[in-house]
Amino acid sequence: MRPAIFEPQQIVEAGLALQAEGRNITGFALRNRVGGGNPGRLKQVWDEYISSQTEVTTGPVAELPVEVAEEVKAVSSALAERISQLATELNDKAVRAAERRVAEVTRAAGEQTTQAERELADAAQTVDDLEETLDTLREEHSATLAALDDSRRKEQAQAVELAQLRERLAATERLLGESEKAGKEAAEQHRQQQADLQKRLDAAGNKLAEATTRHATDLQGVREQYAGEVKELKAQHARNESDLQRRLDAAEKKLAEAITNHAIEIKGIKEQHTGEIKELKAQHARSEKELQNRLDTELKARQAALDKALRDATDAREAKATLTGELQSLKTHNDQLAALLAGKK
Repeated sequence: MRPAIFEPQQIVEAGLALQAEGRNITGFALRNRVGGGNPGRLKQVWDEYISSQTEVTTGPVAELPVEVAEEVKAVSSALAERISQLATELNDKAVRAAERRVAEVTRAAGEQTTQAERELADAAQTVDDLEETLDTLREEHSATLAALDDSRRKEQAQAVELAQLRERLAATERLLGESEKAGKEAAEQHRQQQADLQKRLDAAGNKLAEATTRHATDLQGVREQYAGEVKELKAQHARNESDLQRRLDAAEKKLAEAITNHAIEIKGIKEQHTGEIKELKAQHARSEKELQNRLDTELKARQAALDKALRDATDAREAKATLTGELQSLKTHNDQLAALLAGKK
């Protein structure tokens, strides 16, 4: 049996409060009022209090005085009939007193039966309330378990989605690395193209310089030849002036033709060199622009994919944090319900 944790004074005060409210004073009513305890003990304390307030002092039955006994003995023969009548009357009074006592005992038993029925009704009501509370707690517990299972499924789905996002992020990073590698390779190719273009420019410059040198050499040879012919013609001037003039005109014409041919050749070389330079520059510009466009487009695509992956990862982390908080709250509520259910049991 559990030890008493409520003083009799508290139990009496609870009974008086129930009595003031006009309610039946039962063990369960006292238990609900004081907040605990054994209903039987509570009712016993209250009954003892009522008994102490309503107890009627009854003394022992007085015996016949000695004088009366002697007188009775003295007049026994004369009063035998009277004594018999008195005995009859006393017997009648005793029977009536016994009947009254039986009636009182019956009435007390009826009151106790009524009180027991009231306590039984209170106990049944209390049991019904506890069963209703237990059913409610079971329903809440089932709902909490269902919500917990749903939260676990959502958490697993979020974990799978987060793993997929991580894989996509890793793939995006790999693609970004490949793009950077391709950019480096394109830059190296561009550098090699520039080097090749510079080599071709240097070769064209060298070719132009060689042509210019060759032209200067040819021109110098023509001039020397012209000077020799002029000298020879001057030497022969005395012999044949007209022949000298003709040869001089031919030499000048030859020199003019050589200068013209050389100028045409130089112009062709310059035009060819200029065209090659323009073509190389245009090709270089097209290559550089095409490479830049490709790099910009690919970098934009990779950056967009990376931003989307980062946003998805952030959303997944936030959703996971929210679900974790909800799961923790559900677990706490479930533990409280389980503890309350265990206490009710």
